[in-house]
Amino acid sequence: MYLAINIVGLAIFLLLGWLLSKNRSKINWKAIIIMVIFNLFLAWFLTSFSIGRTIVDVAAAGFNELVNVAYTGIAFALPSMVNVKQMDWFVQVLLPILMIVPLFDILTYIGVLPWVIKWLGRGLSKLTGQPRFESFFAVEMMFLGNTEALAVSSLQLKQMKAQRNLTIAMMSMSCVTASIVGSYTQMMPAEFILTAIPINVINALIVTSMLNPVYVPDEEDTIATMGGSAATEAGDADENGKKEPFFSFLGDSILGAGRLVLIIAANVIAFVALAALIDKVLGWITPWLSLEHILGVVMFPFAWLMGLPVDDAFQFAQYMGEKLVTNEFVVMGKVTKTIATAAFSEHYRAVLTVFVTSFANFSTVGMIIGAFKGLVDKEKNNVIAANVGYMLISGILVSLLSAAMVGVFVW
Repeated sequence: MYLAINIVGLAIFLLLGWLLSKNRSKINWKAIIIMVIFNLFLAWFLTSFSIGRTIVDVAAAGFNELVNVAYTGIAFALPSMVNVKQMDWFVQVLLPILMIVPLFDILTYIGVLPWVIKWLGRGLSKLTGQPRFESFFAVEMMFLGNTEALAVSSLQLKQMKAQRNLTIAMMSMSCVTASIVGSYTQMMPAEFILTAIPINVINALIVTSMLNPVYVPDEEDTIATMGGSAATEAGDADENGKKEPFFSFLGDSILGAGRLVLIIAANVIAFVALAALIDKVLGWITPWLSLEHILGVVMFPFAWLMGLPVDDAFQFAQYMGEKLVTNEFVVMGKVTKTIATAAFSEHYRAVLTVFVTSFANFSTVGMIIGAFKGLVDKEKNNVIAANVGYMLISGILVSLLSAAMVGVFVW
């Protein structure tokens, strides 16, 4: 019965994309069907085939090994905080970012990561029939994150029409940054984290193609040359066409990683504290009322459509709502000690992990709008700012679709 509910839920999430579309008559159903079938196959392959599971396990082991190497540097500076029975969340999850972000930046500087992004983007465009840049951007943000991918794509964004810029803004709600995947795998089941990432990429294309269908003629289906992106196959260049010296580049990358750690920590501390304050205020109204209960009621229908028993669905709904209001780290921190225990069924563990593996939350909307303000003209930025609701809907639908697709194959 629960499997049937999960399948019906998947169909309903797709139906919502059609119902909320800006222009239903322009939806390219052939491309949508191809992408849905491919993504279901991908979810099946990565969760149910020994080869697929091996690929995911190897990738997870690789990220965990990177984190363990990072602990060596952390232990050198803070041995009393690493060589303990239980590390604090800040040390265990965030400080490894100080090594992993520069590593990915180095791969970009020497041209390895841009080369991978370019060819994956081309293959995705051929497979899905989507415009070249949208496919390219989907892969790029999988590795670089939303604001970073937007920054290196500034020339393309300036050349595109406002409606295509809106598509990119909506897609930006659904990514994660490869450099912090290692942090996620310390808190949640790594196999489902790494399964969610490529599935999110395809679903971002599916959802935006339904919500905001835009016809792109052949003469506009091009990719501009963008500094530091996959189009250049190298790192950033200065105005004379020369790369920034490596150690100057590396120093900036390390400082950027430090700022990222502080930003994440500040957001988590602030959101957890604000949620506690809201709960205290609601408790003065009535003792049983809390932010979690309110969010649980609002999100319950979507959680139940994941094929969960009622009790699990209500708890999942609370996690869903909390993730959207705060961020994924807050929810991961709450369940990290119990997610691998009998408190969670395998299906529940899978759909929860996949759902929280994205940047889809309210604060991301502000980040994306802020990024576009510095990249495109006022007219295009106004179009994006006027469609904040669609950006949120896009991020939520992608998370729902990804969780439902993986959930079909994990019981």
